[in-house]
Amino acid sequence: VATPRDAEIRKDVQTYYGQVLKKSADLQTNACVTAARPVPQHIREALQNVHEEVSLRYYGCGLVIPECLENCWILDLGSGSGRDCYALSQLVGEKGHVTGIDMTEGQVEVANKYIEYHMEKYGFQAPNVTFIHGYIEKLEEAGIKNESYDIVISNCVINLVPDKQQVLQEVYRVLKHGGELYFSDVYASLELPEEIRTHKVLWGECLGGALYWKDLFILAKKIGFCPPRLVTANFITVQNKDLENVIGDCCFVSATFRLFKLPKTGPTKKCQVIYNGGITGHEKELIFDANFTFKKDEAVEVDEETASILKNSRFAQDFLIRPDGEKLPTCGGYTALEVKDVVTDPFELAGRSDSAESRSSPAGGCCSTKKCS
Repeated sequence: VATPRDAEIRKDVQTYYGQVLKKSADLQTNACVTAARPVPQHIREALQNVHEEVSLRYYGCGLVIPECLENCWILDLGSGSGRDCYALSQLVGEKGHVTGIDMTEGQVEVANKYIEYHMEKYGFQAPNVTFIHGYIEKLEEAGIKNESYDIVISNCVINLVPDKQQVLQEVYRVLKHGGELYFSDVYASLELPEEIRTHKVLWGECLGGALYWKDLFILAKKIGFCPPRLVTANFITVQNKDLENVIGDCCFVSATFRLFKLPKTGPTKKCQVIYNGGITGHEKELIFDANFTFKKDEAVEVDEETASILKNSRFAQDFLIRPDGEKLPTCGGYTALEVKDVVTDPFELAGRSDSAESRSSPAGGCCSTKKCS
């Protein structure tokens, strides 16, 4: 049940994104416009085909376009002006479908305005994209059925909803078995104090509602997802002295995670896997997450959980999978990942990339002068 405070936050966020912000340049932090890593060529081309007005009204905090998308059904939570939806509609093709849902009527209007423009540009006979005005924690009310989507994406939006458990429960409900939630969002280095959690501008800027990163793992387990898999993480900078004073010692990152919904099967053994190079745009290697990169024709030892994900998801057709100990035919090398190498903390990952990029000059933003742990 939504509390009066939840309703007030929702109204403030709708005002911020529907009236205050007119373009990405109006944002006062980089939380909602941070690119996490280089964009593959086929995705760059898809984004270039998106109408200019749709792109200008885009406020995401990462690129949330996963791999292996042909013919998939995808749901975009908080789709805004529809930029990611229109890019995805090209990538899934005419047999796939993309649905965007957003609570800000003005953003949905912008998205709907350009359906015909994009379908004509792509040469599609019938639209394969739909936009719905509704709430991401109330997908059932919006008419979204159980186990109807292969992939759910979200781009810097879940932090804007007070009841994050309800959002994740709804996502779990609408995903097919083997499906995944692939999403970028903002995370805090500690439990947020009341002063930050009740600050209207910080809510609109994606910081006031940020989840303490460890709580994501707790929620995922409670709902039934596999443990979250960290993909990318970047520190967030604040370009406003007044907001910096309110934030104090708290640090923020924008991070991308993958959460898989797997069928309830028996225990899986460690396996060796070989990627066959069959995924569009990732023919030479597939960077699955921060811990696993699969090079074409190279055997990789994976843990039980990773093996189960590869076996039971849309990636199954792109891998040869054998229990550990069985010899795999390979013309490439062999890689074994040690447990101590696995990174799950987005602040640790952001720190690694930050230090790699800025050995010659200090990093800016909220984490430039203090250590986050």
